[in-house]
Amino acid sequence: MRKQLRNPGLWLALSITAAFCLWPALASNKTYARETAFTILKAVAFASSLNILLGYTGYVSFGHIVFFGLGGYVGFFLMDAYGVHLVLAVLAGGLSAGALAFLLGRAILRLRGAYFALATLGVNEAMRAFIKNFDAFGGPIGMTLNFSVYNDYGGPNQALWIAYIGTALLTLTVVLVSFLVKTSRFGLGLMAIRENEDAAEVMGVVTPSAKTWAYILSAVFPGMLGVFFFFKNGNIEPPDAFNLHQSIETIVMVMLGGFGTVLGPVVGAGLYQRLRGLLLVSPLFKNTQLVVAGVLLLIAAVGAIAILKIGLPRRPAAANPDSKTTAT
Repeated sequence: MRKQLRNPGLWLALSITAAFCLWPALASNKTYARETAFTILKAVAFASSLNILLGYTGYVSFGHIVFFGLGGYVGFFLMDAYGVHLVLAVLAGGLSAGALAFLLGRAILRLRGAYFALATLGVNEAMRAFIKNFDAFGGPIGMTLNFSVYNDYGGPNQALWIAYIGTALLTLTVVLVSFLVKTSRFGLGLMAIRENEDAAEVMGVVTPSAKTWAYILSAVFPGMLGVFFFFKNGNIEPPDAFNLHQSIETIVMVMLGGFGTVLGPVVGAGLYQRLRGLLLVSPLFKNTQLVVAGVLLLIAAVGAIAILKIGLPRRPAAANPDSKTTAT
């Protein structure tokens, strides 16, 4: 463990994340820095959690935003209807997302490749349709948090900082957990599944259980993140909670920085959010943000496939059936 904790990649990833966390405290315009850093940290946490599934097991989830939305709705509802404290609401959001991942994992993780990816798309759309018709969660118009709730946190302005600090701590935790998973025996099993699931089973990896736990772990953190995000915003609606574009952008971040690594999602999220900010303020490219994301995803995917092909060992030449050489 001590040797693993001396890994330079871990400390570089934590240092970059910590720099984003501390930026508002050092900036002259603290409000602008806080909002910008919040967006980046949210992206880093989301990308690092998705990397546990996509990067380590190779299962591409286009509907991972469903855990962000469900966790946000559960935590928001508890705070609004029952006055539950933010900390408990965050834990409830994470648990609800993990429970959904467990139920889904028992079913859709039996699928592989494109079939799994398509199934996750269907799950997200089904959940969004369900929430739109669920009156307890406000139906299609969502819910708005009573501003009196913020009085328990020192007022709206102080509540914004509390949400930011909570997100910062959660992001650091996700990065650390991602490293611990990667360097553990459990993580080695996940990476064996990524390389060849059938061979992993032969070598003794209990693949259904390993995939399910990876799915649960990658879902809990987005669920907690959703509570912080919507608590900060003060309202929640189905289109924002289950925005498919965010799932696609998160995949781009993971692939852009380097999937299957601890540092990759941190760097990819930072670079993509910086590029996204430049595009949004550009008169020429402000409406082509998702086009650029798609191009980046295509380039990253092609590059990853090329790297994997280079790294694969060549198969030995098949024996010539016409050969007259016989074994002795």
